[in-house]
Amino acid sequence: MRLIKASHTNRQPTVPILVCAAVFFSLLVLAIQTSFFTGDRKHDLFREEVRILTDFQSSVQQCVANRGLGLTAHILDHCKLVLKFPKGTNSTWYNEQFKIYEPLEYHYDVCEALLLWEQYRNMTTVLTREYLDARPDGWLEYAAKRIAQLGADKCYNRSLCEEHLNLILPAKPPFHPRQFRTCAVVGNSGDLLKTDFGEEIDRHDAVIRDNEAPVYEKYAKYVGLKRDFRLVVRGAARNMVPILKGSDDEVLIIKSVTHRDFNAMIKNVPNPVYLFQGIVLRRGAKGTGMKSIELALSMCDIVDIYGFTVDPGYTEWTRYFSTPRKGHNPLQGRAYYQLLECLGVIRIHSPMRAKRKQDWSDIPSKETIRRAHAAALRLKRSQVGQADGLGPFGSCKVWGNVDPGNSGPISGSADMSDIRKNSNYSKWEVLPFENLRKEAQEHFIQMDGVSLYKMDGNKLDDLVCVRHPLKSKA
Repeated sequence: MRLIKASHTNRQPTVPILVCAAVFFSLLVLAIQTSFFTGDRKHDLFREEVRILTDFQSSVQQCVANRGLGLTAHILDHCKLVLKFPKGTNSTWYNEQFKIYEPLEYHYDVCEALLLWEQYRNMTTVLTREYLDARPDGWLEYAAKRIAQLGADKCYNRSLCEEHLNLILPAKPPFHPRQFRTCAVVGNSGDLLKTDFGEEIDRHDAVIRDNEAPVYEKYAKYVGLKRDFRLVVRGAARNMVPILKGSDDEVLIIKSVTHRDFNAMIKNVPNPVYLFQGIVLRRGAKGTGMKSIELALSMCDIVDIYGFTVDPGYTEWTRYFSTPRKGHNPLQGRAYYQLLECLGVIRIHSPMRAKRKQDWSDIPSKETIRRAHAAALRLKRSQVGQADGLGPFGSCKVWGNVDPGNSGPISGSADMSDIRKNSNYSKWEVLPFENLRKEAQEHFIQMDGVSLYKMDGNKLDDLVCVRHPLKSKA
């Protein structure tokens, strides 16, 4: 009896063990099923995004065929394509470094381009105090990069750096996304002399010009007379006084750095003057023209470009107001601008296009572009394991907040001339929120009062985001 009893006692734990084993097995099966269905859903999501982007690539391909004046688009996959020039295209630009002529085909990532340029529609492209305050080591390291001949690699003496920058450093963005409906970006190409775009250019809400390009009656029928913004490189900034002559309201934006000589001139002009805040593009056409498009896209709904060498047959870069000089590689620029047009970023105007009725119906619709952008964004986030539903703030790496009770100082300095002190140079900085275009106000509210800034460099994912109180002025 004792043996039997002992044996019975030893078998009692078997029941809990079996129960635990059954529970474990059930959980294992559930986990496998969940993993299977989750993976299946992810696969379905991936397949749907690829389908949307593949259809979009076909639309881009057709757009290039219709508008590219000989350019053709060749699809590699749902994101990658190649733009090719016809055989026999005259490639005259010679790369001294690599000992080759400008190629006749260019590879692009359409998904990346969609994400990049859509970001610019929400961006601030003017350097501000709030950006330097929010960015890690913004004053110590980054501010020093924007001051020429500082005498140090960093702003160890912040007060000294502020003296250099205060004159052109607004506290917050002076310009806003959707501020203008239509903008014309006017390049300097000699092809403008083959057209009569002047009146058409002047009908835009804002006109952006580059460097020393003259604006007076001699060229009025070609380039117009309207002057709103001018983006200049460092060399052209040295001539800002004659460049700005004739307009007290034209906004001068310096592309790279400020300089003590620039400050001396700024103190004596009535015009608004700021520093550009942007990034270096990976494969874009180089030069001030591309930066002007970035600037325009950050303020305007529709961006029309004029005076860019985008028609076949050009063998050198020309300027409408002076003798030709060596410029940028024209084939690379022409290919990239054509891609941007077929992505809905810009609308191209040129002599060959002016000879036929402009029909924008072959450019993918806004809804098609919106769906493609959303698909590219979801695909990118799924690949890096980032949660969806973050809206426009998914790339915010650094956050800053504006004090509701302190709007910050207006750009300027105590030793400005009476000409500048008595001018309206700060009008964009003090513009009341309610005076903004309705679409700009709505966008500000939709963005929860957040201003987006690019970090320097090529990364799409590093943004400085600064939150403003919604009840305050933008």
